[in-house]
This record gives sequence, C-alpha cells and structure tokens, in this order.
Amino acid sequence: MKRVYPKEEVCMACRLCEIACIVEHSEYKDIFWAFRSEKPRQLPKTKVEELGPLSFSANCRHCKEPACIEACITGALYRTDEEHPVLIDKDRCVACWMCIMACPYGSINRDERNGTRHSTKCDLCPDKEIPACVKACPNRALIYEER
Repeated sequence: MKRVYPKEEVCMACRLCEIACIVEHSEYKDIFWAFRSEKPRQLPKTKVEELGPLSFSANCRHCKEPACIEACITGALYRTDEEHPVLIDKDRCVACWMCIMACPYGSINRDERNGTRHSTKCDLCPDKEIPACVKACPNRALIYEER
C-alpha cells in the first residue's frame, strides 16, 4: 500500500500541505470558498511540526499494525484490509481520544467543530490518485510511495 512519507531535510514549513488538505476536504474544493465562505472551515488532516530548523508534515502512516485501531474502544477506527487506509467512522467515535494517545506519529487530531467531537486524520484523499498534500508540496518534502 502506498503511504505518504515526509522528508524533513527539505521541508520548509510553508504549510501548503495543510492548505491543500483543507481545500481538498472542503465542500467546494476551491481555495477561495474553502477559506472565505465555509463555516466552520475544514481542519487539515496533516499538521506541520516545527522545532528549530527542523520541520515536517506529520501525516498518518496507515501502519501495518495500527495502534489507533487497537486503542479504539468503539471500533470507530477501522480498515478493510492492509491494502486500504485506516479510516474513522465519525458516527461511532465517542471522542475518548485513545487513538490520539496511541498514535506513535502524532497524526490524529481532535475535531470539535459544530458542537460535535470526534477524531480526524488523513484519509489519503480517496478521490485522488495522489494525495492533495503531496501534490501541493513545492519542495517535494512529501513522498507518496510503497515501501
């Protein structure tokens, strides 16, 4: 299965991966409408982490043996098989945040918009051949490949 891998040595923390993710998961898939009109705005499913000169996009690695699925008490996190991404069923998530604590990559976040609470994470942009974050990265600091 292909996954998104960061290259810390070339990431310049421009956060275009986060913007591309917001636009891709927005209702209109248009940068203007996603940021200007959509309320509440989508949350990025990837997050750029920075510490001094080091930066990288913390994407879900869709682990072969996902700790998040093991930690989920309701079965909200799931995967159909090893060749598919780990996904979240928002309706089953009870916001216990066990998946956030279990993820070794820190790539699961809280979504507490509109009075609802559930976890959110990368879904590898299921309608795209290449995830939006990878396509938007000007420095090729994100690689989408099978390892």
